[in-house]
Amino acid sequence: MTAMAQTKMQTDPNPAIVSLKGISKTFSNGTVALNNMSLDIRQGEFVSLLGPSGCGKSTALRIITGLTGPSTGRVDWPQETASATEHELSFVFQEPTLMPWATVFANVWLPLRLKGISQRQAHDSVMEALEMVGLAEFSKSYPRELSGGMKMRVSIARALVTKPKLLLMDEPFAALDEITRFKLNNDLLHLWETFGWTVVFVTHSVFESVYLSDRIVVMAARPGRVVNDMAIDAPYPRDESFRTSTVYSGFCREVSQALHAAMDAGDDM
Repeated sequence: MTAMAQTKMQTDPNPAIVSLKGISKTFSNGTVALNNMSLDIRQGEFVSLLGPSGCGKSTALRIITGLTGPSTGRVDWPQETASATEHELSFVFQEPTLMPWATVFANVWLPLRLKGISQRQAHDSVMEALEMVGLAEFSKSYPRELSGGMKMRVSIARALVTKPKLLLMDEPFAALDEITRFKLNNDLLHLWETFGWTVVFVTHSVFESVYLSDRIVVMAARPGRVVNDMAIDAPYPRDESFRTSTVYSGFCREVSQALHAAMDAGDDM
């Protein structure tokens, strides 16, 4: 490994807020999605899970949230945290999954509504979340009146309204055009830097992962497992000057090589 992309050391002073310990997942049809996957997510990191389709990236996110359980292994949370509650994490899915009959406000209010918080009580929190993603003026609009990028912003606002410690994002920008995707990448980085979240971001894109992340976890093809853990040692804030720099292209080249090696590792299983 070159100095440009170095393996994260276990001596990292940042504490892990969640750890996957020897996680394996076999579905009822016999498909082995994950095999002995171990991973620490540390406070304040922006971590991308990068790998080919079917390598278990989304499954790993769902195991962290508790939406599905591991076949073997365990998920460890900090001593003071009993489990992954909705107050501690939020999940942004690949599709916005908005209620078409409800306004933007009502869609963002939903997680709080499910907790018994009235619309009046939730008003300030919902508007704050919409302000974060630049959609406060669209609070009374309906999903059918929004572009694809705006719908995804609503989905992100819905995730942020609970003020999570950990934000999990499953390829949220994959279906968007390149210009919109670049814009949302920039906006997400700005929010992450401003509010100090911890983010785990699933992507198939080498270029997106390098632009966003301070750490990229490369996963092998099925059965999914960590085969490389790479630091992207480039300063923030990042903008278009970084995207066109030789430093960025160098990181992209190294991460691309690691991804190809991971795919070969999967073929060898």
